Amino acid sequence: MSNTQKEKFKTMHGVFDEFTNRTLFKLITEGHFRGLESPINVGKESNVFSALTEDEKRVIVKIYRLETCDFNLMYDYIKDDPRYLNLKKKRRKVIFAWVQREFRNLMNAREAQVNVPIPIIFLNNVLVLEFIGNNDKIAPKLKDELPKNKSLFFSKIIENIRKLYKAGMVHADLSAFNILNFNETPVFIDMSQASTLRNPRAEEFLRRDVKNICDFFKKRGLKVEEEGTIKKIKEYQEK
Repeated sequence: MSNTQKEKFKTMHGVFDEFTNRTLFKLITEGHFRGLESPINVGKESNVFSALTEDEKRVIVKIYRLETCDFNLMYDYIKDDPRYLNLKKKRRKVIFAWVQREFRNLMNAREAQVNVPIPIIFLNNVLVLEFIGNNDKIAPKLKDELPKNKSLFFSKIIENIRKLYKAGMVHADLSAFNILNFNETPVFIDMSQASTLRNPRAEEFLRRDVKNICDFFKKRGLKVEEEGTIKKIKEYQEK
């Protein structure tokens, strides 16, 4: 990324503090990518960029903002996760744990054959992921591009929720905002808040995920039913 681009991004998004610059430089010098290419999304807690590797492959670089993200909200999610019971409520510790958690959740989801981006590496507040898209065009979010076959797409989403649940996890923030429509196949993204079933709020999270997806497709003419969907997911887990 040129100095002009960096200043532009810094002005627009407030993400490039010196600590983050050093983290990015380390990842670049280790050969994970050459430099940031262009912004893809500005979220509540992070900024997402595309980047090119030395062999011209595109990757995603997700940068969590150190000063402006809501680390209290992050802590509310992570404090009940049995994997992070000893985490201290300090801004950077929470953010770094959050990034590590997203990486681990993606790894676990991939092992369960859930459609999620491949996690490549994480360091401090930066996560590098597989680019989901065609050539230089990122796959659209479900909210922005409906599938041609809504019923089939809905079934594929539920199948992914079932696989995740069988592996002992719930997404915990699933909606049309964090499902990509990649060539008529759903890909779950934003896995940082995903929780294990040992979390006392797991049932609440599952029901919220299913409600969000059912509500979205109901508004678009599909006849779907929340309780029946949840029952199918749990029956699958028990087999």
